[in-house]
Amino acid sequence: MKQMLETERLVLREYVQNDFDALYAILSDPETMRHYPRPYDKDGTQRWLNWSFENYRKYGFGLWAIELKSTGEFIGDCCITMQPIDGAWLPEIGYHVNKHHWRQGYAKEAARAVRDWCFAHTDFDAVYSYMTCTNVASYSTAASIGMTRIKQYDDDGVPHFVYRLTREDWYKLLGESNENSK
Repeated sequence: MKQMLETERLVLREYVQNDFDALYAILSDPETMRHYPRPYDKDGTQRWLNWSFENYRKYGFGLWAIELKSTGEFIGDCCITMQPIDGAWLPEIGYHVNKHHWRQGYAKEAARAVRDWCFAHTDFDAVYSYMTCTNVASYSTAASIGMTRIKQYDDDGVPHFVYRLTREDWYKLLGESNENSK
């Protein structure tokens, strides 16, 4: 396992095949996947892992497993993937957390670390997140890491929000954080 990032409470690392069962528990759960067309079956979960492995080879990044530092438990995923957002392929910060770990700030903590990693290690001028307009938790997480809603569009008749953070705005956020820590 290749470790990519570490935060106060989390380790983010590349997926390995042995993550299948823990990932399947998340992706097959109807409550967790209610903002997707449907929960994933075992074949869909394997395609998710294979897509992630291919993203590592193709881009050098992809969704990373989130583990709790304290226990090593796999609780979700987060990272940058290239996604078709309203007709354009854009770098998107995505996150999924096992429902047993919701409302503890893990998605925000992971997404903030990924946001910083992305601007420090890629040439992207902006990062995005998109979600169905009904996914309050997802757009709240995007806003909590400094992203701003820039538009709404329909994807197969389902309304979606798009959030964005530019590199310039990220620098401003870093400056405010440094000022607040004085």
